[in-house]
Amino acid sequence: MPKISAATVAEHRAARRRALLDAALELLAEAPEHAPGLGEVAARAGLARSSAYNYFRSRDDLLRAVVVDMFPRWNARVVAAMDKVSDPGERVLAYIDVNLQLVAEGEHAIVGALATFTPQSFTDENMLAMHDDLVLPLVDALRESGAADPELSADLISALLHKGTEMIESGRGFEEVRAAVRSALATASR
Repeated sequence: MPKISAATVAEHRAARRRALLDAALELLAEAPEHAPGLGEVAARAGLARSSAYNYFRSRDDLLRAVVVDMFPRWNARVVAAMDKVSDPGERVLAYIDVNLQLVAEGEHAIVGALATFTPQSFTDENMLAMHDDLVLPLVDALRESGAADPELSADLISALLHKGTEMIESGRGFEEVRAAVRSALATASR
């Protein structure tokens, strides 16, 4: 019988699965243009290739699990940053800042790579709902700040963030883009 490295079999399995997800993320961060196979991921996690198949049926299954894992973590970072400030306007700025910071850290490049490798992972209803959940904290902050149409305002801010994302990913500095986005919003609100 194999030896488990946790108090329970369930904890052992959860730790192994987590190690595989983390290894896949590391590999994607290092080379976002390359979809890692189960063997590479298992090796990075310190497991045998055959062990990876106990947790994921295929590379696509693993990559889809990475996508599912990333959305809540991204959202948690956004919400945590927004919760540090009470003023609704500052919460909107915190939303912008943390999203741009995640882009600068390479998280968005990983999401982009995953969308290329497993486009079907981004088209099902659950994925679309998770993506929509990322905007909810912004809509709430805009509603609290008295925006006449918080959903429309959130869409426009998202478009500005999308352009900021493109700029960071094409080599512009985080601070430069962050300042420009904040300036555009301040100018628009006068």
